[in-house]
Amino acid sequence: MEMAVAAAAAVHVLVERRETLATAESLTGGLVAATIVEIPGVSSVYRGGFVVYATELKGTLAGVPADLLEERGPVDPDVAAKLAEGARERCGADWGLATTGVAGPEPQDGKPVGLVYVAVAGPTGTRVSELKLPGNRAEVRTESVTAVLQLLTDILRTTPVQV
Repeated sequence: MEMAVAAAAAVHVLVERRETLATAESLTGGLVAATIVEIPGVSSVYRGGFVVYATELKGTLAGVPADLLEERGPVDPDVAAKLAEGARERCGADWGLATTGVAGPEPQDGKPVGLVYVAVAGPTGTRVSELKLPGNRAEVRTESVTAVLQLLTDILRTTPVQV
């Protein structure tokens, strides 16, 4: 599935459910937000988000605990979860999305290129997926966007609307 199709599916379900979305992005550098806002009708569901490329901004802007970042570094499933939860809480949205990982071309802090964590936080909890993506920097970033949007859509389709 390509990014635009994944974004359209996610936005469509959010509009139907009358629910909102926020984002916290690291390796995708705003590509999730840019992809979402291409979809007509998104203004009724997308609240906003953070591009937190620098590790310390993951804490100060998105609310990831400093000790977690210090202990594990930015490429970690729990960091992804906290990023998604921080986007959701700080932007006042029903759902938060997050991406963190290594796009390349070089490994980062001993983590291989293509190791990515995507997360979705919502009213019923947070889910994180680990991805091991092949390809160059652009391909890793693109696949990360598609993966987080697909994860959101899958969760939305199996989660009852909260009243």
